[in-house]
Amino acid sequence: MIRARSVRRDLRFIRPAVTSRGALTVKETYYIGLTDTSRPGVEGIGECALFRGLGCDDRPDYAAMVNLVCDSFNTSRELPDLTPWPSIRFGVEMALRSLQAGGNGIVWPSEWTRGVGQGIKINGLVWMDSPDRMEKSAFAKAENGFDCIKFKIGACDFNAEVRMIERLRRQYGPDRVEIRLDANGAWRDDDEAIARLRRLAPLDIHSLEQPIKARNEEMMQCVVANSPIPIALDEELIGRDPDTEATRLLDLIRPAYIILKPSLCGGFSGAERWIAEADRLGIGSWATSALESNIGLNAIAQWTARNGIPAMPQGLGTGALYRNNIESPLRLDGQYLRFDPTAATAGPFDLADSTAAK
Repeated sequence: MIRARSVRRDLRFIRPAVTSRGALTVKETYYIGLTDTSRPGVEGIGECALFRGLGCDDRPDYAAMVNLVCDSFNTSRELPDLTPWPSIRFGVEMALRSLQAGGNGIVWPSEWTRGVGQGIKINGLVWMDSPDRMEKSAFAKAENGFDCIKFKIGACDFNAEVRMIERLRRQYGPDRVEIRLDANGAWRDDDEAIARLRRLAPLDIHSLEQPIKARNEEMMQCVVANSPIPIALDEELIGRDPDTEATRLLDLIRPAYIILKPSLCGGFSGAERWIAEADRLGIGSWATSALESNIGLNAIAQWTARNGIPAMPQGLGTGALYRNNIESPLRLDGQYLRFDPTAATAGPFDLADSTAAK
């Protein structure tokens, strides 16, 4: 019989994380622990990575649903439908995989989790800030060996953002640094988006994510059709059921790429459904974390490497955002994320820094 328990943890940022939705100082998250009475001492851990203000399951009854899931395991009842709760599905799928694999931080065993071969190449993320500080951060990442740098833009004066990117491109050509941009839906409409994309095009931009707000499908279709820069969908996937919407949405918009955040777009199973449909249409994809703790980040990294290390740089974090994060077997080696199989993985239920979900 499977038994379940849940714990809430408030993750505290080392410095405020500035996003298009404001500055974050604390992120609430929940963990589910699953044990099997036939396998004493083995616990599978999953992170229900709630993202307030962005996730479609940002609801007042979130903790109650986490508890309902645990009660369902504890009473051997069928789990509730988690389609409207992608971050909880993400945590449940992670916990079940972890339990199956024997715990100890392994979710998807692979050569990568055995420490074999090359690490996962990741992009160097430049957070929203003043253009001067963003430029300084970008140059530091390039000098530290990152050959793919991603800027979050849209919060500052556009002309200042262009000048910042121009200075980086003058120093580092496209054969040395790949530049990705993420507008987080900041531009008003297709006319503004296309004008700005044309302004950016001479800078050899790899791709630009979410130029306009999600749920403007015909407008996004127009942007994609007329953009000189490949467009990637990100927020457009959030809150959609991939089983019923992936085919129609991707066939309509036909982006160059989709960005997979498993905790926001249907859990791991939902992300795989998005990938399958994108592959059918010749649309590229890469994985991205979404402010998860090291528990969720570890699982996403393992999921990314499960069928071999992808050649394209991924959008995975490094686990360095929080002052009270959980010990992790992930190690950053230059621009590569590696798994240390000798590292002990501490249990995430540090009750001194957590409160049970209520």
